[in-house]
Amino acid sequence: MSLLSTKSNTSAKPAYSLGDFTTDPRVVVISAIAVFVAIAGVIAGFALLQLIRLVTNIAYFGQFSLADLKLQDSPLGLWTVLVPVVGSLIIGLMARYGSEKIRGHGIPEAIEAILLGRSRLDPKVAILKPLSSAVSIGTGGPFGAEGPIIMTGGAIGSLIAQMLPVSDNERKTLLVAGAAAGMTTVFGTPIAAIMLAVELLLFEWTPRSFIPVTVAAVVAAVGRTFLHMPAPLFPFTGGADISLLQLGSWMLIGILSGLLSGLLTQLVYGCEDFFLKLPIHWMWWPLIGGLVVGLGGLIEPQALGVGYDNLASMLSGDVVIKAALLLLVVKAVIWSVALGSGTSGGVLAPLLIMGGAMGTVLGGYLPPASPGFWALLAMAATMGGTMRSPLTATFFAVELTGNTHVLLPLIAACGTAHGVTVLLMRRSILTEKVARRGHHLVREYRVDPFALTRVRDVMTKAVESVSDTMTLHGAAAFLTNPKTTHPSFPVVDANHHVLGVIDPPAVLRWRRAGKHRTATLKQLLTGTKITVAYPDEYLDRLADRLMQVNVSHLPVISREDQRLVGYIGWKDLMRVRARLQAEETQKTSFFGAR
Repeated sequence: MSLLSTKSNTSAKPAYSLGDFTTDPRVVVISAIAVFVAIAGVIAGFALLQLIRLVTNIAYFGQFSLADLKLQDSPLGLWTVLVPVVGSLIIGLMARYGSEKIRGHGIPEAIEAILLGRSRLDPKVAILKPLSSAVSIGTGGPFGAEGPIIMTGGAIGSLIAQMLPVSDNERKTLLVAGAAAGMTTVFGTPIAAIMLAVELLLFEWTPRSFIPVTVAAVVAAVGRTFLHMPAPLFPFTGGADISLLQLGSWMLIGILSGLLSGLLTQLVYGCEDFFLKLPIHWMWWPLIGGLVVGLGGLIEPQALGVGYDNLASMLSGDVVIKAALLLLVVKAVIWSVALGSGTSGGVLAPLLIMGGAMGTVLGGYLPPASPGFWALLAMAATMGGTMRSPLTATFFAVELTGNTHVLLPLIAACGTAHGVTVLLMRRSILTEKVARRGHHLVREYRVDPFALTRVRDVMTKAVESVSDTMTLHGAAAFLTNPKTTHPSFPVVDANHHVLGVIDPPAVLRWRRAGKHRTATLKQLLTGTKITVAYPDEYLDRLADRLMQVNVSHLPVISREDQRLVGYIGWKDLMRVRARLQAEETQKTSFFGAR
C-alpha cells in the first residue's frame, strides 16, 4: 500500500518488482514439510492396502492373515451375500457415531474442505476413513482404495499443517500434497497424482502449490519402492498403428466413454436421490446397498472388491466379450447403488474396470490392435470423462502400464470423452455432491485480467479537480450542488500536485471537528498522507489497496513529476470485466469484412 506525502515522495521507481510468478522463498519451507507429509502418506497407503487384505481374508475365509486370497474362492457359498451387508452395517454405525465425513468416495469431501473449511480436516477422518474403506472394500464393496487414501493422505497433510503456523493457502497445499502422496503410494503414479492435484484439488496453477505437491509425489514414489510395491501395476506393451482409421476409432472410444461417464454419474446420483426418499435414517442406507452388492456378487463374483485382477486380465486380452459385458452391467449396478447409499469407497478403480469392460466389448468391432489396447483406451477415457480430468487419466494409464507409446491414442480418447461430458453435464461425479450441498464451484483456471491491465488503461483521464484555495464552506456547497455529478474530487495546488481527496463524509468530519467555514482545503489537508495510484501499475495491486484503505476512488499521479494525470475507482475496474465479457461473446471476422 502506498501511503505517502506528496511533499516527501518523489521516487519514480515502482514499489514492487514484476515477474512471471509471485512465489517467494517460503515455498522451500512448505516443500520441506511436504517431505514429512509424503512419508506419512506412504505409511498410511501401505497400511490401508494391508488392512483391506486382512479384512477380506477374515470376512470371506475366516483367516487372520495377509495372504492374497481371491473372493471367488471363498468357501461360504450363498452366505457370501451377507458379507457386504454386515460390512455396510458396520460402516453405517461408524458414520453415525464417528464422523459423517467418511461417507462417499472421499474426493468431494476433500474439495469441500479446501474450498469451504480452510483446508482443515477432523483428526477422526484420518482414522475412520481408512478403517471404514477397508471394511467396505474388504467385505466385497465394488470400490477402489484411491478415494479413501486421497482423503486419508489429505487429512494427514491437513493435520500436520494445523500444528504449524501456516496460511490457509499453505495448508491447502499440504493437504493436497498428502492426497498426492497417498494416490502415488497405491498406484505408483506420481505424475498422474500431480495432474489430479492441478486439475481437481488445488484450484490454482502456481509454483507455490505445484512445487510442494511435486515433492510429495516424488518422495512417495521413491518411498513405496522401499516397501517393495510393484510399478507399473499392470505392465502393457501393446499398441496400434497410427492412421486416420485408428484416429477415428480412438475418438469413437472417447465419445462412447463420455456417454458411459454421463450414464454412470446419473446412476450414482439417481440412487442417492432414491435413498433420500426412504423413510429411514441414513445410517441404514448402506445396509440396503450391501444387500444389492451381495446379490450382484452371486451373479458375477468378479464385480466384488477392488477388482485389480480384472484390469490385468482385460489388458492381457484374456476376457471374452460376454464376460466383459456381464462384468460391466453388474459392476455398474452394484457400484452405483452402493455409492449412492453413502458407504465408503473410491471411484477410480471401478471406473477403470467398467471402462475396460466396455472397451473389451467394442474391441471385437474396431480395427485390429494389440490385445487389451481398446480396453486400455476405454479405461482411461471413462475415468477422464467421469472425473473431468483428461490429463490425469492419460498419465494415469501411461504410468499404470509403463507404456509411453500409447500416449497419443490415450490423449485423443480422453480429450474426446472430456469434451462430451463437458457439453452434456454441468457437474462431474466429483463435484455434483458439493453442488448439492449448495456450493457452486468452477474448475476453469484463467489468468486474472487485473494482473494484466494497467491503471492507465482504465482510468478517467479528464479529471475534475478542485483548487486547494477553496474554503470548507465552498466545498460543502459544491458537493451538495445538484449539478455536481461525482461523489469525490481530488484537491490540487497551483502546480497540479494532489493534496488529498474531498467527499461529503470528509466535509462532515471537518465541520463536526469545529473547523472554521473559511478554512481552505490546503489548510485542512496539510500534513495529511494520501493514497495514490500510478499509471504504470497493475490493477491487482490497486484493487488490494482500495480494499485496505477502504476508499472507492484514488487520484492517479505521474511518477516523474507527481502531477495529477487521472482518477480511478471501482467503476473503472469493472470495465475490465466488461472487456473480458466482450472478448467472450462478440464474434468478429477480420477477413472478408466490408
